[in-house]
Formats: sequence, structure tokens, C-alpha cells
Amino acid sequence: MSISAAGRTVLITGAAMGMGRLYAERAVREGAAAVVLWDRDEKALQEAAEQLRALGTAAVHPYAVDVADREEAAAAAAEVLAEAGAPDILINNAGIVRGKYFWEHAPEADIDATMKVNILAPMHITRAFLPHMIDRRTPARILNVASASGTLSVPKMSVYTASKWAMIGWSDSLRLELAEAGHGHIQVTTLIPSYIKTGMFEGARGPLLTPLMEPQYVVDKAWTAMLAGKARVQLPWTVFLSGALRGLLPQPAWDVVAGKVFKVYQSMDHFTGRPAAAGTADTRRAAR
Repeated sequence: MSISAAGRTVLITGAAMGMGRLYAERAVREGAAAVVLWDRDEKALQEAAEQLRALGTAAVHPYAVDVADREEAAAAAAEVLAEAGAPDILINNAGIVRGKYFWEHAPEADIDATMKVNILAPMHITRAFLPHMIDRRTPARILNVASASGTLSVPKMSVYTASKWAMIGWSDSLRLELAEAGHGHIQVTTLIPSYIKTGMFEGARGPLLTPLMEPQYVVDKAWTAMLAGKARVQLPWTVFLSGALRGLLPQPAWDVVAGKVFKVYQSMDHFTGRPAAAGTADTRRAAR
């Protein structure tokens, strides 16, 4: 059953820019009663809030939150519950990426940070709101942003890939648990996109037949699927094809196809990330 965002409360992490900002705009334009923005960049957050207020009648609530900090996120969740109530729509969008060989990752700045932002934060944030969403018994939606790299191994993206494999497994298991426990009013959608033109993957090259996608296109597809309660969105179609071939072919054959035909294994060879995010700089405001 599809629902509407009209009259509902929407919470988005990583909401100050990129795809998070686009989700927020979509919520405001579709008549959400309240739009809650979480982002660690306070200046960008306030600018986004001002511009969103000019788009519609939604009450916009910006919160400067570092989702990697569990205590900070928990405190922000408590404030949201007191101010706006539990969200009807929760979009776990915030994410960071590190593009380097595994042994070049710094233990805390790269490995711990990636896992905290990309998978532990969505788990803890969802856990903070989910009991209230369950008890309310009204239709609700959760959109978890994963990645095609959560279905295929990619060199120079090992930690990011690990975080997105975890996201897909957790998100889909949560979907099944809610249905099994009789909480079907809450539907979980897992978004699994290939590279998107947000700047987060600057320099990355899409595999064969897989061009970098426009953010608005992905947001439109994900938003529609989420409201409809669809379990999974894979974009573009080659993501599904690659996953199917990976499951059918023996490992040596798949390595040849992925490496020499689709060029999956070379997609991060020229990765730079955002200019301001060189080295170990943070990119957690990004879309994926």
C-alpha cells in the first residue's frame, strides 16, 4: 500500500546537501507537516533550512548532529521525539567513503569512521525511533541508502563495501522482522544504487553500461519506491544484472567478467572525492 508524505513527519540524515537535501525538498513540496534535518555541517544546515521553509508550509527542524557520535545522536533523537514526535518517514541517507587500499586506511579516521557513519549510525538512529513507530500503529516508512558495492567486491573500496554489505543485510532483515512480528504498518526499503553524481565519488568511473546517475533521478525513484513500500531499489538495471552474473559464474570467470569486461574492478582507479575532502577529510554530508 502506497502512502503520501502529506501531513507526516520526515527525518533525513545527511540533509544539508546532496541527495539528502533533495529528499527534504521532495518532502516539503509534497506537503509534509514537519521535516527534520540532521547534518554535522551547521552552516550548511541552517542555509538548507531557510531555503526549505520558503518552498512550502512544513515546519523545518534543523539539528546539528554528528551521527557517528552515538551519544550525540541519541540526545538529538530524544529532542526530536519531544519536539516533533517520532518520524513517519525515516531516511538513513548520511554516508562517507574512503577510496584506497585497505592497508592504507587509518584505523580510526577511515575504518572506524566509515563503519560508524554508514552502518552503526543507521542502526542506532532507527533503534531510537522504531519502538515509537511500532506503538503508534500508523503507516510508516524507512529508507536505508546502501550501494551497489554492497553486492559486489570493489578494489580500493573495501571498508566502504563492507559497510554497505552490512547495510543491505541489516535493512532487509529488519523488513522481514517487522512483517513477522505483525508490524506491517512499517515498511523498509533498501536503496542499492551505482555511482551518483553527487561529488562524493568524484573521479570514479561507472562500469560498462553503467553511467554515473543524476541525483534527482535516483531520489525520485527511491522516494516513489519507499512510499509504495517496495523492498528494494537497484539502479541502474546493470546493478541487478551484475549481481545475477556474480551468483551464476564461478569466481575465476566472474573476476574476468568484472575486471576485463564490465571494468568493475577499475572503477575506483581515478577516485579523488570532493576537492575539500582530500586525504582523510570528512564527506559524511554526502548522499551515499
